[in-house]
Amino acid sequence: MTSDLNWWKGGIIYQIYPRSFMDSNGDGIGDLVGITGKLEYVASLGVDGIWLSPIFTSPMKDFGYDVSDYRDIDPMFGTLADFKALTERAHALGLQVMIDQVISHSSDVHPWFEESRQDKTNPKADWYVWSDPKPDGSPPNNWLSIFGGSAWKWDSRRLQYYLHNFLESQPDFNFHHPEVRQVHLDTMRFWLDMGVDGFRLDTVNFYFHSQGLEDNPPVLPGEPKTMGAPHDNPYTYQRHVYDLSRPENVPFLQQVRALLEEYPGRAMVGEIGDDFPLKRMAEYTSGGDKLHMAYTFDFLNKPHSPEYIRTTLTNMNETVADGWPCWALSNHDVMRARTRWGGDATDGEQYALTAMALILSLRGSVCLYQGEELGLPEADVPFERIQDPYGIPLWPVFKGRDGCRTPMVWDESEQGGFSTVEPWLPVDPRHLSLSVAVQEANSDALLHKVRRLIYWRQQQAVLRKGSLTLLPVDNEQLVAFVREYEGQRLWVVLNLTGETQQATLEANLQPVTGHGFRSHLTGLTLTLPAYQVGYYTQ
Repeated sequence: MTSDLNWWKGGIIYQIYPRSFMDSNGDGIGDLVGITGKLEYVASLGVDGIWLSPIFTSPMKDFGYDVSDYRDIDPMFGTLADFKALTERAHALGLQVMIDQVISHSSDVHPWFEESRQDKTNPKADWYVWSDPKPDGSPPNNWLSIFGGSAWKWDSRRLQYYLHNFLESQPDFNFHHPEVRQVHLDTMRFWLDMGVDGFRLDTVNFYFHSQGLEDNPPVLPGEPKTMGAPHDNPYTYQRHVYDLSRPENVPFLQQVRALLEEYPGRAMVGEIGDDFPLKRMAEYTSGGDKLHMAYTFDFLNKPHSPEYIRTTLTNMNETVADGWPCWALSNHDVMRARTRWGGDATDGEQYALTAMALILSLRGSVCLYQGEELGLPEADVPFERIQDPYGIPLWPVFKGRDGCRTPMVWDESEQGGFSTVEPWLPVDPRHLSLSVAVQEANSDALLHKVRRLIYWRQQQAVLRKGSLTLLPVDNEQLVAFVREYEGQRLWVVLNLTGETQQATLEANLQPVTGHGFRSHLTGLTLTLPAYQVGYYTQ
């Protein structure tokens, strides 16, 4: 383990989707033993830690994001002893271990919900969000589920509706109840005592709802829609005033932070899907007493033009202040970045590297999703193999999240070295030539370029900790900014286009080497080939 208690600030976290990382027992599903066996590879990338998507006991209707026991490992993945062995191996390799905490809702087969739904007087009757119907029997208000339809499900035992922001089988906790808040704090303490180094908090702005259950207003023409859901989803037609991002959330996050402060060196990152995500990030990460860092969907969506990137960074500087972002281009919920951002790129692998250089050069921390270092495109999953409950009803306009969740490819064998049997999702044949073994054997492969870039970036304190100021350049196809820390200044210019770009700089600069990108300076004239980045000092 690192001795730097602030390892997370500017750190790089490698996200592992356990179902799809490595199958050690031949059942077609990844597991903890499989992850442990591949941690040396993860450490070789030069990252600071790993984030494990949910591994807790679950009926798996939403693949672990529907928890039925917060203090045990699902047998599909292994045991608590397997988790302990994973943590010890990670720490021996210098990797921090963060785990997903999905506490806004549980599974409907969790014993707490099964008790809650029995009647209106049991000890856990108010642990979830229940409401009487309107006089005509309809739901209490117009709130919508992200997964489609009303956010309210009728329960014939209590003769009431319960709230679910996601699947009907994922009832929302009532965080206004002090016992609910305490039980989740106690659960986090359990895992901290088990040796984890922090948490990724799923849907961190969804914990509280308005007790008045007011209708959400519509999004007016020209106003921004909610980030974190496809814009052809009716969920984005509402302004989410009453069902999420409530003011009561802030004191609870302060309670969570106080808990983590009892364990030096622990950190948490929150996922924010909101109408105004940067404003929420500022609210949740400023002041040093709430989240350590947060990520939004600003770079997890489709816009990626130089103008969009500059606007996002400008808004970040103006809004987040002393808060701390965590940047990501890909994760288990969105189409892989090489396809989503660089689908038209003439050199997709080089584009993927340049896009990665973008987030590695920004002020903040970084999450890299498994396979991103290989330049994997979105997998093609046929409809008959789709598993995602989000994608099935919205097909074919939205094909769900399975295309980014297919197995990691370790070699060119039929199942990519992931398993000895047909895996839970199919391996895309296009991925096999991009496997770890193939790229390790090719010194010019993207994997080696990513390693070199990460190792170089990790040595640059100005990139890990410095401020960021956007720079005007006389070529709108370029993105330029300067990072500054303790008197050191580093200029960064990115060309995410498929054509060579030129710009005139305002100062005489000297190229910095070691990162692997190409550029050319003649006096004040900068020439950047397609999909390249320039780093300079004065």
